[in-house]
Amino acid sequence: MLRFILLASSVALIPVATQASVAGAVNAARLHGCRANYSTSQPLRENSRLNEAARRLSSGESLQNATRNAGYRYVTLASVQVPNARDDRDVERIVASQFCAQIAGKDVKEIGTYRRGTNVWVMVAAPFSPPSPGDRQAISRRVLELTNQARAHARRCGRELFPAAPPLMLAPVTLERAAAEHSQDMANHNYFDHTGRDGSSVAMRATRAGYKWKTVGENLASGIMTPEEVVSGWVGSPHHCANLMDGRFTQMAVAYAVNNASNNGIYWTQLFGTPP
Repeated sequence: MLRFILLASSVALIPVATQASVAGAVNAARLHGCRANYSTSQPLRENSRLNEAARRLSSGESLQNATRNAGYRYVTLASVQVPNARDDRDVERIVASQFCAQIAGKDVKEIGTYRRGTNVWVMVAAPFSPPSPGDRQAISRRVLELTNQARAHARRCGRELFPAAPPLMLAPVTLERAAAEHSQDMANHNYFDHTGRDGSSVAMRATRAGYKWKTVGENLASGIMTPEEVVSGWVGSPHHCANLMDGRFTQMAVAYAVNNASNNGIYWTQLFGTPP
């Protein structure tokens, strides 16, 4: 709580009108000046913590320390220093002519800025925005839908060719519980492994959760925000793809857990099973 209060206080010292003006100039460059080579459609949202990170960057902190000390977590981040910008028109002109590659990425959504004299620091980021716990059921259904879409077509997983496989059904709550417990354990204790901290395997965890099985399998992912990205990643990885395309499996469960203090932020567990 003390850290939050101190952070809010330091942000309050930054002139809001100045920050918004610089952000507007960067957005103008992004949406108009950079269009010849980059495809962008939405203006960047200003973020007060990213403003604070830009201020810290201007004081000599490293990019990593500036964002961490400002309490800002991101998936991707770029920063630029715009020199000799006397006004916002200079900011727009210089950014459009020199920094489109940094500020016009499709994935970046937020912006933070800081101005000192004629020097301007700009940070743009794809924020860390994991799904909320309340989205769990909708995301499970979406992962199942995307997994079945992938299974509906023959595909090569690495060197192995798999035929189309029958669609999976959502598994009973017991298998979902096993997935949730492993995701939460990885998030809580900052590790990423098929072997649990207690030495457990996927088969042991499924059995411990009460799932009756003939065959089980497991896919893991971390640091990924959406069902679309996570399933695409599994399909693109030979071993994960092989699990996903295995025609022996008839059921699937998926769970994710979030811990902002961990290295990867979000941890996914997809379990496959076939009852006896």
